[in-house]
Amino acid sequence: MKNLVILGSTGSIGTQTLEIVKDKKEDFSVLALAAYSNVDLMEKQVREFLPKFVVLYDKDAAKELEMRLSDISASNNIMILTGMDGLIHIASLKEYDMLVAAMVGMIGILPTITAVKAGKDIALANKETLVTAGHIIIPLAKEYNVNIYPVDSEHSAIFQCLKAQNSAMVDKILLTASGGPFLGRKYDDLKDVSLNDALNHPNWSMGKKITIDSASLVNKGLEVIEAKWLFNVDIDDVEVIIHPQSIIHSMVQFKDNAVLAQLGLPDMKLPIQYALYEGSRRPMPERKIDFFSLSKLDFLKPDHDTFRGIKLAVDSYNRGYVYTTVFNAANEIANRYFQEGRIKFLQIYDIIDDALTLDFDYCSTPTLDEILNVEKEVDGYISSKY
Repeated sequence: MKNLVILGSTGSIGTQTLEIVKDKKEDFSVLALAAYSNVDLMEKQVREFLPKFVVLYDKDAAKELEMRLSDISASNNIMILTGMDGLIHIASLKEYDMLVAAMVGMIGILPTITAVKAGKDIALANKETLVTAGHIIIPLAKEYNVNIYPVDSEHSAIFQCLKAQNSAMVDKILLTASGGPFLGRKYDDLKDVSLNDALNHPNWSMGKKITIDSASLVNKGLEVIEAKWLFNVDIDDVEVIIHPQSIIHSMVQFKDNAVLAQLGLPDMKLPIQYALYEGSRRPMPERKIDFFSLSKLDFLKPDHDTFRGIKLAVDSYNRGYVYTTVFNAANEIANRYFQEGRIKFLQIYDIIDDALTLDFDYCSTPTLDEILNVEKEVDGYISSKY
């Protein structure tokens, strides 16, 4: 029986993780759940899975949840916590085996590092953690003998393709991207797109932040940096290929020119389950690919002039690790501003570009404290201008 701590339990990855846990009760139990502020869904999850610890990051939401669960919390020894202290507390518990890191944004860095130091394996869906602190977390995972299992469909695909292969023979990582809802559009076509347009992803059902990142291809830029850290390759050896059907989830090209690909329908349950079982396969009742119904599989080059997310990400990495934090922090703010209607879609790139002009060269290899301080400085800079 594997005990889980799930960060981001009310999000897309978290809810699907709990669906797998429900189907595999003989293999998994839930020790702790955490989310930002979704009281309604968290209450349902707590009543169903009865975790011993629950965290809602928002203080008022935590108080509301505590009142709602007053009829069961004492009898089931459920402790309700809040804030970063709550996240760190559950990440440091001794009684669990794996942390599912599925909270969106830089909020996931500290609890993930805490879990690594506690010797816990990580099922990683929080790409911002490695984007901003990969130079800290990857060596730390080696030091504490911790395994990091990727949950993103693309990185899971690469992980599967590399299994039992000689890593020294890897020539290139071929990272696929659907192209999002704006595939094929040019710059002028994107000037007045709406939030609903950006959220209309053709293949995947995801949270708002990730769906908007997919529309801008910033998400793929984040994944390029993440792939560099996960698979110990040079960032120039990670190539993005637009594959609109999302059937091939990523590929690995080897030095003998062989290419291995992982295929499947767009469904996050497969990579989640693969991570939970530490790279072992288990039956899944979900639908399978009907190859006879596939008319074609398309592969296109990204339009870097219109969709600048990938180029900005790579440029930030090449400038120094601190600038991947700048890139990520600026995008988180710009993404939120777009959701709030404060900026237009194309201004996401402008805000990121602007933030990357800030001078942080003095800490090109930042400590954790410097990473968090840079995030605050970027937030202050952008909020003062937009």
